Parts: sequence; structure tokens; C-alpha cells
Amino acid sequence: MAPALELQGISKRFGAVVVADDISFALAEGEALGIIGPNGAGKTTLFAIASGAVMPEHGRVILDGVDVTRLSPEWRCRRGLARSFQVPQPFNGMTVFENLVVAAAFARGLRERDVYARCVELLDRCGLTDKANRPAGSLPLLDRKRLELARALATNPRVLLLDEVAGGLTEPECMALVELITEIRADRIAIIWIEHIVHALIKVVDRLLVLHGGKLIGEGEPRAVIASPSVREIYMGIPADA
Repeated sequence: MAPALELQGISKRFGAVVVADDISFALAEGEALGIIGPNGAGKTTLFAIASGAVMPEHGRVILDGVDVTRLSPEWRCRRGLARSFQVPQPFNGMTVFENLVVAAAFARGLRERDVYARCVELLDRCGLTDKANRPAGSLPLLDRKRLELARALATNPRVLLLDEVAGGLTEPECMALVELITEIRADRIAIIWIEHIVHALIKVVDRLLVLHGGKLIGEGEPRAVIASPSVREIYMGIPADA
């Protein structure tokens, strides 16, 4: 079976700044992969390349066995790739329910009334039922994060890219989000999660990648990767001989 998503030899620079330097990895169906690295390591650019917002200079993006490197974000979405953003970007003037309807209908090429049942299901799953008729712009941060997840799920993805969804949350809010993402995994959706809140990340992911300066410098079982001297020094600022 082909990987759900595969990046092959991805390279990208902006002027003199290298943000991706020959990066390759594959994501299996139903796998959860975490990505960590200091600011500027190239994490979000890698998501932009995977989702089609940024074109790589070298390398290929393979989605469910199909080379999508030159295809649009809209096409990738309809083929099963969804992403969330570090800063939630709902349609603020629309209600929570309307946000879900737009995402589901557009991504799946369906009429609005044909996605109502799915959107009601997602409201319940993401803890937003009592907020269904509120303007999305009025939501507190945790509910905006939940809506961001719900909108991505409304597109019926096989691969879900999560960009620092726990950022800015309190510890209880962060754990509530971890619980929701864990439930999402039960649907066999493959997940790549970029996150700085490492203790939340390792509760969910099967495997961890570490980026630094656009290079892949570590990969493996999450706790083993975190404990490695090179990661402790580069990512956490702890000298390797400490």
C-alpha cells in the first residue's frame, strides 16, 4: 500500500535562506507523525509545500500514490489533504455551523443541504454544538482551535496537517485538544502535527522528526528522539555534555 503522504527530496530557499534541504519522509495510513524544531527551522514552510501553497525547487510531493507537486491546494484538498493554521482563520462573520458547511460543501463538491448532517456530527464531536449559531469571530481561543479542526475534518481528509494547534492554550485546554486529536486518530486519519508544546505532542504521535536549519536532524520514537544529545542541544538549548 502506498504511503498516505510522501515527501521526496524536498528543497526550498528564499534568497540566501535555506528552509528545506533535501527532506524526505513518508507517512503511513493512520500514522501520527510529530515535527519539532526551533523557530525558523522550516516546519511551516514544509506544510505549505505539502499543501500546495508553496512550490518546492526540487523534490516531489506524493499524495496517496499520486504526484501532486504541481497541483493546486484545492485539488489536493479534494484528494484528501487538509490542514489547520497556527492562527485560526475562520470566516468571522459567519456562524460556526456556516463555516463547517462551506468547508464540507466546497471540498467535496456537494450541495449545502447534502452536508448538513455531517456538519452537525462534527459540531458534537468537536464540542461546538452549543456554539453552532454564534459568529465564529466571537469565539474564545480554544473554541476557535476546535473550529479550525472541525473545518479541516469537514473536508473528509485522509491526511491532516496540524500547525501548532496547542499554541496559546492553558494546560487544561491543551489536554482537551489532545483528547480530541486522539479521538480523531480512531478514524485512521494520518496526521502530521507541528508543535512546540512537546509534552502534548508525544501523547499523540507514533514517530517524531526534528528539523533544524531546513535539515532533518532526527527521527524515531518520540521519547528517544527528545532524549538524544543533538536534539537537547539544538532544540532545547541544553549542552550535549550536560
